[in-house]
Amino acid sequence: MLFGFPLLSLIIWLPIIFGLVVLVMGDRNLKVTRWLSLVGAVAGFLVALPLYGGFDSSVSTMQFTERSVWFERLNVFYDLGVDGISMPLILLNCFTTPLVVIAGWEVIRERVSQYMGAFLIMSGIVNGVFASLDAVLFYTFWEASLIPMFIIIGVWGGPNRVYAAIKFFLYTLLGSLLMLVALIYLYQTSEGSFSILDYHQLPIPMTAQILIFIAFMLAFAVKVPMWPVHTWLPDAHVEAPTGGSVVLAAILLKLGGYGFLRFSLPITPDASQELAWLLILLSLVAVVYIGLVALMQQDMKKLIAYSSVSHMGFVTLGFFLFNAYGLEGAMVQMISHGFISGAMFLCVGVLYDRMHSRQISDYGGVVNKMPVFAAFFMLFAMANAGLPGTSGFVGEFMVIMGSIEVNFWYAFFAALTLIFGAAYTLWMYKRVIFGAVANQKVEGLQDISRREFSILAILALAVLLLGIYPLPLTEVMHVTVDNLLEHIARSKL
Repeated sequence: MLFGFPLLSLIIWLPIIFGLVVLVMGDRNLKVTRWLSLVGAVAGFLVALPLYGGFDSSVSTMQFTERSVWFERLNVFYDLGVDGISMPLILLNCFTTPLVVIAGWEVIRERVSQYMGAFLIMSGIVNGVFASLDAVLFYTFWEASLIPMFIIIGVWGGPNRVYAAIKFFLYTLLGSLLMLVALIYLYQTSEGSFSILDYHQLPIPMTAQILIFIAFMLAFAVKVPMWPVHTWLPDAHVEAPTGGSVVLAAILLKLGGYGFLRFSLPITPDASQELAWLLILLSLVAVVYIGLVALMQQDMKKLIAYSSVSHMGFVTLGFFLFNAYGLEGAMVQMISHGFISGAMFLCVGVLYDRMHSRQISDYGGVVNKMPVFAAFFMLFAMANAGLPGTSGFVGEFMVIMGSIEVNFWYAFFAALTLIFGAAYTLWMYKRVIFGAVANQKVEGLQDISRREFSILAILALAVLLLGIYPLPLTEVMHVTVDNLLEHIARSKL
């Protein structure tokens, strides 16, 4: 709470309430529906800002806590709190939602209330995932987050939207069921507690730790997604509308990374160290192999989707290096990826709205007709390739530094992403933006509108600020990360 006020509950339920109101209003007055959706999204962001202003970065304990009985018989509580790991992710989610609403302002013309309502409800649900300290509450929000995205892909997606939506739903649901089994075991072992923080202190035998770790890993690896359970992501991105792709890449993938930090590492520290080689191997395969796969793509969205898998490989690599550079770098990479991937998908959406094609071969010479757009796209492409001075460089550099402390070859293979990232991103940019205008449809292109300019400018500012001055982000997570590393180190004694 902040001054006795339930801030986290407001952050969770305010967007959900606005989303429900928008759904009830329907499409009778589209102007009112759109403005109400924007007010709800902006209000959700504004109420989240005191999290940063009131956060005490000198302590590792949970802050803004709320706790009340939910199901007394099962000892289930409505238990909320944030630390230096979850608080930045809530701010990222609340920051992204207004941009998605503005991005769909003129593009979505059918079932507008349902579209906007789904994003607002999903924003509140995701905040619930990041703030939950009770396992049942966490699992409820975790599963509920599937429903709005399933609807968004299935209703407003492309020609194969039903296939992509069902594949997305089944992959993530099946992984989550194993997590539920692990949570039930922990409930019994802890003699009737669903408190996640209680689980951090449980003395669990090594065999049980390994089994629990594998159950968590399958749930979170699908969500990240890690190789080889990543195949649902390109299909989902290609078929999803632009707003769906932005939220999927910028927010929903981070749920898997957060799960590793909140569950796998602190609850099963010995198993995490025992099986770290496996997670590092899978992460490096994602960085190198998926980077090469991205080079072969002809569809812009699919290329960026594979790029996300490669960059999220850096995140999971950083988690299992067990040093401050690796963990903090992975967290910075998650926030940075939220900005950059969201911006890249919005850029593709700008072109798709005008040309109704995502094929790289259908473009060329766009800079001649859309110079302002080309400048923004260049910045985000450079950030995606890890250019120093942008947020894309900071997290990757920190993870590489952490890798060198552990093993030179980890750092060597991880650093290849700087080469592959530049190769596939600049190859796409060159083919789309430069050269002579070969397609007559490109001749009729108009540069970005004020609405599109405002969205891209905000993201460009975020990418540059985090790239030039990352301290405001790293300082809030530093003590929490150190505490997690100390907890893991103590488990070896």
